[in-house]
Amino acid sequence: MAYWLIKSEPDAFSWDEQVAHNVEPWTGVRNHQAKKNLAGMKLGDRAFFYHSNVQRAIVGVVEIVREAYPDPTAESGSWVCVDVKTVGPMPRPVTLAEIKQDEALADLALVRQSRLSVCPVSPEHWRYLCQMGGWSGD
Repeated sequence: MAYWLIKSEPDAFSWDEQVAHNVEPWTGVRNHQAKKNLAGMKLGDRAFFYHSNVQRAIVGVVEIVREAYPDPTAESGSWVCVDVKTVGPMPRPVTLAEIKQDEALADLALVRQSRLSVCPVSPEHWRYLCQMGGWSGD
């Protein structure tokens, strides 16, 4: 199993909307590195659901339930999306400020490539961030 972080602006698509929909296509990614990351996702992988801009925090966990397929929102190009399923909320949101202050997370892609909307998370960082947020699941 691999781990990821996916970003959404809460005023465009929030964690509450993800929960209400349960399974949702992760569309609209228009960055080539983020596209490669989407294409690398496999069934059963887990991802942190991150609110960008407003809250700037990891607020939940989702699971990849459909691997990369053509993004129906793309007007042109070979953009892809995946389907994600709600697993659960982060018991305590983990803020970007907390992440940046922790030296153990200095090489996390969220810190190194802050504008990347879909990024990998190492198993070590996954466990560490889960512990910070009180998440006891996988």
